[in-house]
Amino acid sequence: MTDAAQPNDTPRSDPTDPTPTPTSQGGRVRAINTVGCVIVAILAIIGLFAGGHHGEHDHDDAADETAALVDVEQAPEASEEDALASTVEAKAPPPAWQLGTVPFVLMLLSIAILPLLGPTHHWWHVNRHKLLIALILSMLTLAYYAWFVGPASAILAIEHAIPGEYVPFIMLLFSLYVISGGINVSGDLKATPLTNTTFILIGTAIASFIGTTGASMLLIRPLLQTNAERKHRVHTVVFFIFLVSNVGGTLLPIGDPPLFLGYLKGVPFLWTFTLFFEWLAMSIVLLVIYFIWDTIVYRKEDVKDLARDEAIRKPLRVTGLVNFVLLAGVVFCVALLDPSKPIPGTTDVHPFLFMRELIMLGLAGLSLLITPGGVREANRFDYFAIIEVAVIFVGIFITMQVPLEVLKLNGAELGLSETWQYFWATGILSSFLDNAPTYLVFFETASSLPPEAGVEMVALTGGGEISAKLLIAISLGAVFMGANTYIGNGPNFMVKAIAEQEGVRMPSFFGYMFYSGLILIPLFVIVGIVIQSIY
Repeated sequence: MTDAAQPNDTPRSDPTDPTPTPTSQGGRVRAINTVGCVIVAILAIIGLFAGGHHGEHDHDDAADETAALVDVEQAPEASEEDALASTVEAKAPPPAWQLGTVPFVLMLLSIAILPLLGPTHHWWHVNRHKLLIALILSMLTLAYYAWFVGPASAILAIEHAIPGEYVPFIMLLFSLYVISGGINVSGDLKATPLTNTTFILIGTAIASFIGTTGASMLLIRPLLQTNAERKHRVHTVVFFIFLVSNVGGTLLPIGDPPLFLGYLKGVPFLWTFTLFFEWLAMSIVLLVIYFIWDTIVYRKEDVKDLARDEAIRKPLRVTGLVNFVLLAGVVFCVALLDPSKPIPGTTDVHPFLFMRELIMLGLAGLSLLITPGGVREANRFDYFAIIEVAVIFVGIFITMQVPLEVLKLNGAELGLSETWQYFWATGILSSFLDNAPTYLVFFETASSLPPEAGVEMVALTGGGEISAKLLIAISLGAVFMGANTYIGNGPNFMVKAIAEQEGVRMPSFFGYMFYSGLILIPLFVIVGIVIQSIY
């Protein structure tokens, strides 16, 4: 299978296409980005106001308690048994939950279908239109909560979705995006299969240490620049997403958001290094497949294009090196500033709520101030890609509250007990629900199971324990299968947006899933069999 015949792998030439390109950016795009930033910030402030009295990880318990209290208050003359029944009922899925999942399904369908339809193709490429869809569907979700559960539940849904999940998520991505955008790796190497494979190999190796977002933003632009003279580039970006934006982040909690959430739940910081074998095997296999694929299509490139590629050669040069220090600062923030734990070096001094996020934003602002002039211009840096992620994921995080609530409450009733079951259940849902919150659902489910005789357990730093084999399955499913769709992991969409800015016509939502189904799913079948037999 090659992408040689794909007509969407050539630079854009349609002057009416509203997607920002290096030649079309201007006041209109900046205004769109500003509007998106302001509205997303307003949503974040609303969520912060609603959740100001809660800790970062208390949202689910608070929601359950509040729902129970609301039920009891609505029936003051009820007996003790009725009050107890109300409390138990609060632990059940919300009424008509199937209806409550409709906005989330529509959100996914919008991402998948609107870019494909002729009348909406150009319309969808404008961020304010994506934001409009996200806000409408979010409001429908909140209306469902207010009507079927109660007005207080709608506020709690915002509290859980925005300050509890969205703000830490988008602030980490934003900080890494801005800081890595201040590092310019310039040059134009010969775009051979070996060169491209080396680029992706380096990104895979560093993703666990600077995050999949940082590694993706650092290397996607020089990789695209190196391949600028080649026509067949789609497969290169797809494999870059597979490896650098997902698989590469397996080894440390700072590598990928779900592993970071596991760390906050008490998984030891270095435990993820036990996944080294799986990370290495998957990385090697995918790199070999990519090298063979790129070798085949390289031979099909036009002779004139290869001649231009040979003629336009510049050595690699790295500028904006100070931003590596700032990236390290973000890494330390993620690793050390957990509101539920004392600041390292102290016994009882805890970071205040969102201290970590504020420091990361400060580091991003410092990067904007001290990065040498011209570096971001050389990167053709703008905020379009991160705004696209922000406006889409604000809709995803709000609309997915109902399906996540149902999964969390009924997860233990799913009958999951085997390693392969947790691997596939976590992975499939991570592909569409975003891998970070999905990881949490199955982490909670696995940690609630009684210990099995003879099964190795992982002691959690905050107390409790979880089956090691199930934690391995959940971690691999969330990280690896986040690569299955554009919405499985935050960096996926950013890489796609940057590639399209550079003239690569990326596959549609389903087109990308064709690649992942063809390449990744067979490998995941093998991984599932291996971890079931070993663990």
